[in-house]
Amino acid sequence: MFGYLLFLLLLLPCLAFSAWASARVNSTYSRYDRVQTRSCMTGYDTATRLMRNRGVTGISVNRVEGKLTDHYNPGKSVVNLSMSTYGSASVAAVAVAAHEVGHVMQKHTGYVPYKIRNVLVPVANIGSRLALPLVIVGLLLDLFWEAAPYPYGQWAVYLGIALYGLSTLFMLVTLPVEFNASHRAKKMLVEEGILTQEEVPAASKVLSAAALTYVASLLISLLYFLRFALVFASLVRRD
Repeated sequence: MFGYLLFLLLLLPCLAFSAWASARVNSTYSRYDRVQTRSCMTGYDTATRLMRNRGVTGISVNRVEGKLTDHYNPGKSVVNLSMSTYGSASVAAVAVAAHEVGHVMQKHTGYVPYKIRNVLVPVANIGSRLALPLVIVGLLLDLFWEAAPYPYGQWAVYLGIALYGLSTLFMLVTLPVEFNASHRAKKMLVEEGILTQEEVPAASKVLSAAALTYVASLLISLLYFLRFALVFASLVRRD
């Protein structure tokens, strides 16, 4: 009971930080979406120019519904820019567009953490969906079928913890990938003259606010994994 209360006490500030990070990225984007770039280039213009001038071909730039739904899909070779980014010539829009091109360049140059993250994507997706249900089912099986000839419940718990561990590892690898994409974005924007040195700090604030959401997700994931690890340790001790 004490362990669970401690878990809740640690989880609540992490959830609060996650909510604050989400609100901050939205407010920061909205603030700098009202600041037009001196180059007057839109998010679409930015993405296509950055890739063209770096010899990247075969990647299309599409517009998708929503706000801050921007993402690079390497499987389909497309950079998807949200409605708020695609046609906007704001500092916020070009920063986000350049960030997605940063991911394109990571693949183009063979950036190792990006490769690792892509390898982990299928397992991480499965882990994030099945880990918690498997742990719960496993604990119930272990509770009611303790006398069964095989430890079905423990196997389910161990599998769930392993899957969640892989999804946590995915989030851990995601951090350097996202920070590196933002670093590349700012460098490319200045090199191409899309942003001036005076406009870069505003772009940095947008990208830094977005990065906080990944930090928050990692903290929550690590906390849950620690909780699951303690469950694993208790089962091992009991055996």
